[in-house]
Amino acid sequence: MVRPNLTIFFPYLNDWGTIGSMVILATSTAKTITPKFEILVIDDGSTTMSQSALAGIAKIVPQLRIIRHKKNLGYGAALRSGFYHARGKLIFYTDGDAQYDVRELTSLYRHYKPGIGMVNGYKIKRHDPWYRIILGSMYHHIVKFCFGLPLKDTDCDFRLINRRVFSKVKLFENSGVICVELVKKISHFGFKIVEVPVNHYDRSSGFSQFFNFGRLYRTFLGLATLWWKLIILQQYDR
Repeated sequence: MVRPNLTIFFPYLNDWGTIGSMVILATSTAKTITPKFEILVIDDGSTTMSQSALAGIAKIVPQLRIIRHKKNLGYGAALRSGFYHARGKLIFYTDGDAQYDVRELTSLYRHYKPGIGMVNGYKIKRHDPWYRIILGSMYHHIVKFCFGLPLKDTDCDFRLINRRVFSKVKLFENSGVICVELVKKISHFGFKIVEVPVNHYDRSSGFSQFFNFGRLYRTFLGLATLWWKLIILQQYDR
């Protein structure tokens, strides 16, 4: 069996308390899948201390490349940088806060077959404060209904993607709305999506960049704009 080139990347914003273990686990996990892999960390404008933590990790992980944004551009911009700089035929990403176990990438890979566009995780049980669980459930049902997304869990950022989807799928969002854009466009262009259950864990370090009222308001506006563009105007190339 030919083993594909694999890129694993993490969007990163001051997750210095967890990124080291994530990179080490990603490296050991990738080695069980293929000898041809790379690890990327997309540093979206972190503090000097967090940049220093990354530099220390890079000294002991030769497969690691750090892509830096001079200032914070947003979660979507970090994902777009990851997809742009990825060299692998298969691209896996998850967040660097360790709420998912990167070793479960092997479960996604077992379900991958040629012809599949994306293998997407879905949380077996969400481990978050009660208000995040409620807001997350509301968000899921709203975007699933409004955009017609074919997923059980629209905000599970634990994804293995075939690089060829990006021959059709062009991404433009700079906020967290990019996840809806990504899934909707993959589905729209007819790429097959497979879902696999994964575990979700309590946050051990840092704090969520998403759950504050200002960001929620901007997310709502972003979703409304994206809905108009994709559902009403059917603009999938801009």
